[in-house]
Amino acid sequence: MPTPKDVPKVRTDAVAKPQIDLATIPEDALLSLRLCELPLRIEGTWLEARIAQLYRELEARNIPFKPRCYLADEWLTPEGEPVIGIPFYLAHPRLIELQRKMMLEAEGDTDEACMKLLRHECGHALSYAYDLNRKRSWQRVFGHSSEEYGDTYRFRPYSKSYVRHLDYYYAQYHPDEDFVETFAVWLTPGLDWRRKYAGWKALDKLLFVDKLMAGIAGKPPLRASGKQLWKVSAIRSTLDRYYKKRRQAEAEDFPEFHDDNLRRLFAEGKAQGETRQAVAKLLQAQRKPLLVEVSNWTGERRYMVNKVYKAVLQRSRALRLVTDEVDTVAVLKLATYLTTLMMNYRYTTRLRGKL
Repeated sequence: MPTPKDVPKVRTDAVAKPQIDLATIPEDALLSLRLCELPLRIEGTWLEARIAQLYRELEARNIPFKPRCYLADEWLTPEGEPVIGIPFYLAHPRLIELQRKMMLEAEGDTDEACMKLLRHECGHALSYAYDLNRKRSWQRVFGHSSEEYGDTYRFRPYSKSYVRHLDYYYAQYHPDEDFVETFAVWLTPGLDWRRKYAGWKALDKLLFVDKLMAGIAGKPPLRASGKQLWKVSAIRSTLDRYYKKRRQAEAEDFPEFHDDNLRRLFAEGKAQGETRQAVAKLLQAQRKPLLVEVSNWTGERRYMVNKVYKAVLQRSRALRLVTDEVDTVAVLKLATYLTTLMMNYRYTTRLRGKL
């Protein structure tokens, strides 16, 4: 037994780390924090009520499964794991504000948007919990989960073979997404999906899901828990590095995405009378014919073409681009660029690609 002199002394001069107040911390200090250092939890936030609502919706359908939810780096359900990851920024108003500033949007930041995404991810978790995607009947309706997820996907905007729940015709991405989007529509309270999808081939999928859910009603899941991958408490990247990587990966969602291509098409400088005119001025003068022709040739909706047109106009003005070519040549270049962007978007949901 150690004597008192053998017992190591406890240091009393250690300085405790100050508690982080996300509401008041300066932005530069906030960005220097590691994600794992953020004092976040679901309990006591608005997310707790949204998760409880999801559980009530499942209970109302007699599905005894409550997928465990945790804070992750984005919306996700790890492959094979019956759990749901919710983006960390949704757990605090300051982080929602930062997300909007850094990424222009905070996905799932309203009650309605959050519930749509929770129902979607719940479809993945439910499939893994009950091994639904291994059933031959499931595979005959939706396909095989083993199909590869591509970086992009082709979709048919007017197809009635798929439900429309999340944006960008997400049900057409992959067989798993086709199922979970169909499930999310089926689960949505107050939605008369039989009437809404009457005459659509997608109705057959909804009726299949309705029958499939009746088959698991009252039955406990085969697996009720799983690994919480990409958990925010385990991510050591700083917020600054996190957002730099995100912005690089999603560069086309920011106006500067067009800069390199526009510089290849036109020069930077000052307009000089009739010899050099501003590209922004030409864009404004040709707005209507550009929107009409690009929309007609690509089949993309005019409001989406207009959204990209405005971004190109903004960057042309910011870069002070000019052209000394005749209008017909310069307009042809602009029309070609816009058409290329919209064709990429129409068939892959992305604008990415260089001329």
